[in-house]
Amino acid sequence: MTDPGLFSRRTLIRGALGLAAAGGVAGVVDLTRTATADRTNRTGRLRIGYLPITDAAPLLVAHGSSLYPAGVVDAAKPVLFRSWASLAEAFVSRRVDVVHLLMPMAVQLRYSLGSSVRILGWNHTNGSALTVAPHITDLSDLAGQQVAIPFWWSIHNIALQQLLRAHGLTPVVREAPSKSARTVGLVVMGPSDMIPALANGSIAAFTVADPFNAAAEVRGVGRIHRFLGDVWRDHACCALLVHEDLIERDPVAVQALTDSVVSAQVQIGADRRAAAAMLSSGYLPQPLPAITEALTYPDREAGTVHPQWQPQRIGYQPFPFPSFTAALIEAMHDTVVDGDTRFLSRLDPATVHGDLVDDRFVRTSLTRVDGTDAFGLPTDLTRTEEVDPS
Repeated sequence: MTDPGLFSRRTLIRGALGLAAAGGVAGVVDLTRTATADRTNRTGRLRIGYLPITDAAPLLVAHGSSLYPAGVVDAAKPVLFRSWASLAEAFVSRRVDVVHLLMPMAVQLRYSLGSSVRILGWNHTNGSALTVAPHITDLSDLAGQQVAIPFWWSIHNIALQQLLRAHGLTPVVREAPSKSARTVGLVVMGPSDMIPALANGSIAAFTVADPFNAAAEVRGVGRIHRFLGDVWRDHACCALLVHEDLIERDPVAVQALTDSVVSAQVQIGADRRAAAAMLSSGYLPQPLPAITEALTYPDREAGTVHPQWQPQRIGYQPFPFPSFTAALIEAMHDTVVDGDTRFLSRLDPATVHGDLVDDRFVRTSLTRVDGTDAFGLPTDLTRTEEVDPS
């Protein structure tokens, strides 16, 4: 008889390598190590994993401010991962129980890899940009150049491709970009590798979450060309993920977790500089000036098409609008990736939200703060998506 433990380990290794292929070479070693490690949660308390970016702020501020109820979330510091692939594999293989993850990646995990992930709410909106080398003055200058993205299934890749196409450029993968053909090569890169790559000229631009865009400006190696919130207004980047069986097994713990994250989002909005100081005290490795800049960008209308959208301002609001999920699925169909896209043909944009997202907990959490007013949300919790890459 085949050892079920051996089968599970082999399955996880295949899943790890599949995620690594979907996200690039970075993370293969981490994924394999994660897949073969003991995944048993012996504490009964939820373990949190994160990437060192401002997207993770609600999870980290909740920990730093002791907002998690005792006994529900592990009191130990959340676990830092260096790539989206390694964070996703740690979550899928149950090394961690709660993560902030790229929303398109959550779609991939559930519908391509068959993982039982559920989205509880949004972790943040906006907070990303396209940062270019100093010699790039116009988007057309990217023709024949390489641009780094953090993961194939990311809002960064989706919005970047919308932007490129709107300006007559064609994104390509696994082929050399051509200036005459106006093609732009896309390459997946870990966020922490992007600034050095921009500085040494191996890429001409990158698109990623902050504080890496702010850090590139602070270091003088790059310039923010366009905030992604200026392409897709108040888009969700990362969502709050747990496994479906946790919701079924312990909805009380899930509600407590959601309450804590929502309270942290309110706290960040009330004092962004204080939040930046907390994040710099052992959670994020970037310098305080870059983190502060990322959370408190002053008005920057230069190069901004829609200043009224406040695209430079990262937002921390938890409600997952169904209209965004539907528009995201449609946009994923039009996005070039180096990986399997067949699962998209099975998805109906109108029904994915109800299957992937469980917003019961965040709706309850909103009643425990100042409701929709706490985040400036519409009272009916509906909106129309505004996308303009011109």
